[in-house]
Amino acid sequence: MIKIKNYINGKLSDPLDKKYIDVFNPSNGKIYAQCPNSSKIDLDAAIQSSEKSFSAWSGLDQSKRSEFLFKIADMIERNLDEFAKAESVDNGKPYKLSKSLDIPRSVENLRFFASMANSLEAESYHKENVISHIIREPLGSVGTISPWNLPLYLFTWKIAPALVTGNCVIAKPSEITPYTAYLFSKICIEAKLPEGVLNILHGNGKTIGHEIVRHKKIKAISFTGGTETGKKIAREASASLKKINLEMGGKNPVIIFDDCNYEKMIDSLLKSSFLNQGQICLAGSRIYVQKKIYEKFKKDFISRVKNLKIGDPFNSETDQGAIVSIEHLNKILKYVNHAIKEGGQIVVGGDIPTIDGECASGWYFSPTVVEQLSQDSILNQEEIFGPVVTLNQFDQENDAIEMANNTNYGLASIIWTEDLDRAHKLAKVIESGLVWVNCWLERDLRTPFGGIKNSGFGKEGGKYSLDFFTEPKNICTKYYD
Repeated sequence: MIKIKNYINGKLSDPLDKKYIDVFNPSNGKIYAQCPNSSKIDLDAAIQSSEKSFSAWSGLDQSKRSEFLFKIADMIERNLDEFAKAESVDNGKPYKLSKSLDIPRSVENLRFFASMANSLEAESYHKENVISHIIREPLGSVGTISPWNLPLYLFTWKIAPALVTGNCVIAKPSEITPYTAYLFSKICIEAKLPEGVLNILHGNGKTIGHEIVRHKKIKAISFTGGTETGKKIAREASASLKKINLEMGGKNPVIIFDDCNYEKMIDSLLKSSFLNQGQICLAGSRIYVQKKIYEKFKKDFISRVKNLKIGDPFNSETDQGAIVSIEHLNKILKYVNHAIKEGGQIVVGGDIPTIDGECASGWYFSPTVVEQLSQDSILNQEEIFGPVVTLNQFDQENDAIEMANNTNYGLASIIWTEDLDRAHKLAKVIESGLVWVNCWLERDLRTPFGGIKNSGFGKEGGKYSLDFFTEPKNICTKYYD
């Protein structure tokens, strides 16, 4: 049994009221660890250490702050196997995915923001004998709340820009997947990150998450998670006029035209539909296929889906690991049962597979494809966040756009066509913060990331993240002859 600890004032510590949460291994359904269920008294201790450290940390030369991030990144990279194994035990995702994507991207996040902060140049504007010099100052103590689907990946995506700009951070990883954040704490201690600069508090969102959002000394909240939780955070944070950045859910359309590069599209679509068991906010969950190729596509796609291997995350042949929790598994099953009640046709999947051996009691769900549902069906309107996609067909491009925009979400969309003029014309009218053309999950970390409508508020990435965690100040000087 692993005993996960908080990281407060540079040290690992138990929750002050000794309350813990059981942590499960999704691949076998068994408890493997306990993490703190932190409370306000733990937060007060973290805030105290954060405020004590802020002056020295914010006053440190920019390159010195970046050096700490570079050092931590190097240390994680040297321990890649340990972090990847921990991520897969914690989350249920295939080990080969943790090792090739999640942990390397976490390392890249740290290095990217460390490098970018070093290269920033101050703005200045000249007007006759007046110079306006723009500087950006850190906010103070800021809060970050990261989700369970990409635990270390999104944890570092938030804390790296906050730390490198001189803020002190109170970070809350998901209580469902706390393991790699705990290992990150140990790395910070080994790297000699100054005490109080980063504090990591584990626990339930309704308890410690709520306390972080409402604490008057926390100046900003960066959140990634569900839309309903994001709305609650927005209401709570507004009472103290905190800065907020909310990256929330998605119900992302994939529009496939009959002139697409068919084989590349099929290969990519398997990933955009089912990578990480579909537990990615950027997953393409509504697939719209032009009528001329619909039947061929359905046959080929279903054949490929049936060949996906489900099972032990540590089996190198596994394509689909476990669902993160029994509660989430039941949620996915509920959506599929609802589709059947609505008259939807389950063309593949829709069931809980039988897994042999040590993973027999784990939480798994077959990759599922559903068709013959109306555009107003909850399966086309609500984020399922699992290995479930709907199939739809369209005739003209205007029909595809109308269906794609028929949702309250607006995070990402995918267009497959060889006609790039058409692709870019459609990209302008699709209601989403990000449009991929003939690809998926390609990311330049300098670009803005975030949705519109119910998918988000604000942008992350590159200077957008650095801007969020700072405030601009104009120093206006007049020179006399």
